[in-house]
Amino acid sequence: MRKPKTKGKLKLKTKRAAMKRFKLTASGKVKRGHAFKRHILTKKNAGRKRGLRKATLVSEAETPNVRRMLLA
Repeated sequence: MRKPKTKGKLKLKTKRAAMKRFKLTASGKVKRGHAFKRHILTKKNAGRKRGLRKATLVSEAETPNVRRMLLA
């Protein structure tokens, strides 16, 4: 049986791993969490751990790649 012809654009799927890791801000920038906060926390000082709690923005160089994964 022949496949039906598609009209318009091909529908692309979002990368689900990226969806779980990144969020878009209202201005369209991409937000991410910090790495190095999961284990071996005893040797990291309190100020460093406190800073790792906060989210930060993805670098300008990586933003297009992440947006492509999110299809936003």
